[in-house]
Amino acid sequence: MSFNTSSRQLPDTDETPDEARPRETRTPDAPAEPTSPETTAPATPAGPAGAAAPAGADVPAGSPEPAAPADSPEAAAPAESADSTDSPVPTNVAATSDTPAAAAPTDSPEPAKAVTATGSPADAATAAAPGSPTSAAPPPPTDSPESATVTDASEPASSPEPTEPTGSPADAGSPEPAEAAGPAEAAGPAEPGAPGVSADPEASADPAPSSDPEASGGDVVPEAAPVKGRWGRWRVKYPVAARVLAWTTTGLAAVLVLFALLMPNSSAGFRPGEFVRIPVEAIFGAAVLIVLPRRPRLVVAAVGGLILGVLTVLNLLDIGFTEYLGRGFNLVLDWSLFSDAYSYLQDTMGKQATLGIAVALVLLVIVLLAVMSLAVVRLAGLMSRHTATATRSTLVLGTVWIACAALGVQFTGVPVASDRTAKSVEDRTKRVQATLRDEAAFAKFAKKDAFANTPPDQLLTDLRGKDMMITFIESYGRSAIEDPVMAPGVDATLTAENQKLVKAGFAAKSGWLTSATYGGSSWLGHSTFLSGLWISNQQRYRTVTAGDHLTLTKAFKKSGGWDTVGVMPGVQKAWPESKFYGLDKVYDSHKLDYKGPKFSWSTMPDQYALTAFERLVHGKKHDKPLMSEIILTSSHQPWAPIPKLVPQDQVGDGSIYDSIEKAGKKPTDIITDSTKSKQEYGKSVQYSVSSLIDYLVKYGNKNTVLIFLGDHQPIARVSGNHASRDVPVSIVAKDPKVLDKIADWGWTDGLQPEHNAPVWKMSSFRDRFMTAYGSTPAP
Repeated sequence: MSFNTSSRQLPDTDETPDEARPRETRTPDAPAEPTSPETTAPATPAGPAGAAAPAGADVPAGSPEPAAPADSPEAAAPAESADSTDSPVPTNVAATSDTPAAAAPTDSPEPAKAVTATGSPADAATAAAPGSPTSAAPPPPTDSPESATVTDASEPASSPEPTEPTGSPADAGSPEPAEAAGPAEAAGPAEPGAPGVSADPEASADPAPSSDPEASGGDVVPEAAPVKGRWGRWRVKYPVAARVLAWTTTGLAAVLVLFALLMPNSSAGFRPGEFVRIPVEAIFGAAVLIVLPRRPRLVVAAVGGLILGVLTVLNLLDIGFTEYLGRGFNLVLDWSLFSDAYSYLQDTMGKQATLGIAVALVLLVIVLLAVMSLAVVRLAGLMSRHTATATRSTLVLGTVWIACAALGVQFTGVPVASDRTAKSVEDRTKRVQATLRDEAAFAKFAKKDAFANTPPDQLLTDLRGKDMMITFIESYGRSAIEDPVMAPGVDATLTAENQKLVKAGFAAKSGWLTSATYGGSSWLGHSTFLSGLWISNQQRYRTVTAGDHLTLTKAFKKSGGWDTVGVMPGVQKAWPESKFYGLDKVYDSHKLDYKGPKFSWSTMPDQYALTAFERLVHGKKHDKPLMSEIILTSSHQPWAPIPKLVPQDQVGDGSIYDSIEKAGKKPTDIITDSTKSKQEYGKSVQYSVSSLIDYLVKYGNKNTVLIFLGDHQPIARVSGNHASRDVPVSIVAKDPKVLDKIADWGWTDGLQPEHNAPVWKMSSFRDRFMTAYGSTPAP
């Protein structure tokens, strides 16, 4: 064992240092006997603590006498054995730097025990010097576990662990390398129970020396690993709070993972029983994580958490799409709808609010994915630290799950054994595969057309000379006529408007059509009605509009008997689909010369759009009758504010609507309240129907034929969670021959179809209509 020394070197000597030479201890009653020069020798430069300081060495301030030379008798105090003063073999004593010198008298009735020296030679010399402050201090109790071990010269004790050299300058300057262990270690370990030997092996072991004796005060104490970071120091300072926080975080992680595994993909599925189930995916995942090594376990846990986060996001999308469109989110086709949703929010809530919502949603998704991954990683770490408990728990839960699945155990009508996540993944996979197969199948089907090869002069022969108006009323669904909240107002309006028609010489027949869409995506309803194809998703829409399938509007153009025009106040961008529909000219929101305010998403009131149509198109002279497709948008959600009818001669450029828009309700006033939304929705339908019938009565004539219908039902918050996709459809004309052609359809007289009136798929209308009015099929 080597030690640091002061800068002054001790004289070289061939004799054994004090630490290696046994010393005798004495009892407090025994007088101190001077040691002979043969028993005391000066320490070598690399000598152990306890040796006397060399002449001229620095002495602590306040010491009454200078330290004795190393070769003087006073440099070492005589000691007698506690067992026998006649023993020829003295006992080795080594003093620590913070205990009194071995020569100092003690008040304890027990004999002083030898202690292992850990201080520097200078410290030991100071302790041994007579009259020094250290020599005057009383020693600690000799029976303390911290006290040094008494060893018998006949059976020297050894440290259970060898100590390392400190690499001090004194060691470097020694003629011979310092030994790692003293003579006691070389003699072999002492047997417990021997006289003068501690029975505690830890108490008898020499502690490892400190690399910085001055900083440690000369004591060799095992140093704990330093606590790094603010969080580490906080945990050390508040251990109870740290444990509570750790277990709380673990509990939240478990709750989050279970919620993700059991989360339903519809708002109606959120029932308490859904969240007290045992997910088989958790059992399988735990089994995998338990057996994996550390690095693969971390990777699998992080990826598994990321997958759970993605599934949670998809479930939320399913809920939102079901709420608005009556169907789940399509992984292949529906990504393009987010741009439409962004535009809708901009028109409804403003650009800044929409940007804030979009940023918040993106951050929410990122945080959800990150937190879910961290939650699974945390649980995986917990299982790795408690492998036995985790293994037993997994086996027990697996057994319970199998038993519950086999016996069909249920809680509140919900099976306890859950495999929801696995089925959800399977269902999404099947839907993706079905979508990809559907694309190819629909592309082939769309090429087939019952009237594709019909000569132009054989198309729609019974409507020649008629001005045709095909008008879609936004979100005009069956619920508007039959829901107890909306129906009273809408039914009263339909009755009153039908009386206006009869008074003006018009008649109407009405029925039901089942739309291909729900709650939104109006273009799917428009294309289904006009093409005769069931266009229920965006991919089908792209496929059919990229082809040359014959639409109803294109049939009028192909026949050569009509000029075709479109009035599209909802179109605010380029609309290349106009060629597919066979429209000669399209008046979008920019070409209708509107100078008034927007009404949420709707760019202009329906009354203005119809007035502009009369001024720009219908009121002008034409060589041929008109076939016009008109989209009315005032009944588009969020149904606030709603325009009001104004005198026809005051419509002008639309500036009159400024005060009406400002006095109307705000979208935020009704958007979260289902009852208020229903009430305002009903009012918007009344406004649209009244605007259309007023226009027809004012500007229609004996050759005018109007077909108007809804494109889809309103969102579920208004129509209900289990509402049908049915929409009303009506045909209005002055010429009785027009309605006679459809007498066998079984439709209801008037603008309001009866509850039990025929219900057709919207895609079947084109062929029925063309056949009824003289078109000859020619596939």
